[in-house]
Order: sequence, then structure tokens, then C-alpha cells
Amino acid sequence: MNATPIKRVALMAALGMALAGPTACGGDDATKQTTEAAARRADPATDKLAQVQARGTLVGYHEADYPPQSMDVKGEVRAADTKCAETQLTANQVTGFDSETTKLVAEGLGVEACFATPTWTEVTSGNWGDRWDIAYGSGSINADRMQRLYMTQPYYAVPNYYFVAVDSPARHAADLDGKRIGACASCSHEMYLNGELQIPGIDIEVNVDDPKLVTFETERPGLKATAKGKIDAFLAAEPVGRARIREGVALRRLPEVAFTYYPSGFVDKSSGLDSKAFVAKVNEIVRRAQADATLERLSRNFFGRDYIAAAVKYDIDAIDQDVE
Repeated sequence: MNATPIKRVALMAALGMALAGPTACGGDDATKQTTEAAARRADPATDKLAQVQARGTLVGYHEADYPPQSMDVKGEVRAADTKCAETQLTANQVTGFDSETTKLVAEGLGVEACFATPTWTEVTSGNWGDRWDIAYGSGSINADRMQRLYMTQPYYAVPNYYFVAVDSPARHAADLDGKRIGACASCSHEMYLNGELQIPGIDIEVNVDDPKLVTFETERPGLKATAKGKIDAFLAAEPVGRARIREGVALRRLPEVAFTYYPSGFVDKSSGLDSKAFVAKVNEIVRRAQADATLERLSRNFFGRDYIAAAVKYDIDAIDQDVE
């Protein structure tokens, strides 16, 4: 569902500075002192940051079938000494760029990382019912999601391309006009192909005409369907498509970038808790991990390249996320 015209205008008017870089007012030390002082004063019954710190766990999102962003660690059993609920995975059971980012944020908060496994549609729909606290799932900042979710500082930035079967006659994006193009359901790729994607501060133009959209719950089956000729192409983040090609899936990438997105941690607006201090603290942790190259090292480890530098320039604090 698109943002209403009023919300869209307000968001875009507020977001011209979104790529200008972080503001210097007060600096990281001042932000840290403010959020920590707020957490000491706050009530865990009403404040998300205080709740997480009192509970001693940060419950993140995990998708088992999304390498290299998120995957299970084969053979690992649930940690014995854990505060995680029985229905949650423990940190040793999961890995991948997204899952390791969740662990990094948990460490910055001084709590244990735990993982829930909802569907991506459940994540992006909001109304989490306090079943998890934050979702790092390579989900992009966009105006539609901001109606239901708070976006944290993007932790990386990713170009998105069309992938086709190796024997496809398509050589450029324009060759896909009117063709069957796959995308993950409830993802920015689906919104892009529908002409509905709005990333505040970013100009977006769909570069195929009249695509026949085919959705999949995750990218892996969609990319495999593309390789088998069941659909004509699949739109995916570069590292996702590259990972499938390295696995031997018979795909190749078309040269044009469809769009670049800015994955963020998502926080539910409908939890009934004040999440402002929590989001501010997460932003502080992410920016510190970008500044000291911790996230760059994770990016190179999982993707073989640096996807962090472009994300640093996007300042989420320039966006009014409480526009009604």
C-alpha cells in the first residue's frame, strides 16, 4: 500500500538532506550519554530500549534460506546457557551478514542476541506483537514501510540487477519489456516493478516497461526458476544473485543497475512502547561500526567486497519518521 499523498509530500520534503551525511550536532559521545541516561530513567513497561536491556536479550529476525545474508549454522545446537526463549534460535545457530549485524547491535546494547523466524511478509506488515525487537533482513528503507516501521541508519547499500538464464536472448534491461520478471514478495523489488517504490531522497525510475510480475517468498527459488526458464528474469540484490551463480545456478547478470537500495534495521511502530531511544542507540552502534570498519570487514567476509561506504552517506536522522 502506497503512502498517502500527504505523507509522501511530507516525507519527501523532509528528506532532501537524507544523503547529506550524519549531522555533527553533539557527536556520538553526546548521543551515547543521552540514550544511556534515558534508558536508566525509562520504564521497561513503556520504553523499548529499557525493555531490551532489562530483559537481557535483543530478539532479531532470521531467514534460513538467504545466504550470504542469513543462514543456519549446520550442526549447531541451542546454546545451553541462554536467556533466549525456547521458540528462539541462539546466536551460535545462525550466521550471515544480516545475522552478524544483529549480533553486533546486541553486543553494543550489552545483551544477548536471539532470533525469531517469521516470514518476511510478517516483518514488513508491522504489528509484531512484541515477538521480536528489530529485523535486519536486507530490507530497504522505503516510504511505504515507514508508515508501519521505524527505519534505523542503513547498514549497507546495494545495487540491484536483473538476472537471466545463461542462454537467455536478453542482453539489456529493455529486452525484458513485457516479460515475466520475478521478485521476492513484500520486498522493494516487487514495489519497484509495480512502480510504487519510494526511497526518501533517492530518484527512482523503472527501467522496464509492462513487466509481468511473479513473486516468491525468498530469492533462491525465484532465481532457480529463472535458470530453468520458468520465468524470464529475476530482480535481486547483486550479492544474492552472485551467490547463486557461485553455487552453480546457470544465471548471468544484465549490465544495468535497476536501483540501489539502503537496507535498514526495522522496528515496529505498533509495539505500544516508546522506541525513540532504542532507535537512536541502534543508530549510534551502526555508525560506530561503519566508522571503525567493523561492518566493512563483515561485508568483505560475506560478499567479497565493500557495500558499506555508500550507506554512510545516508542520514536517517534527516527523515521525520513520525509524519502522519
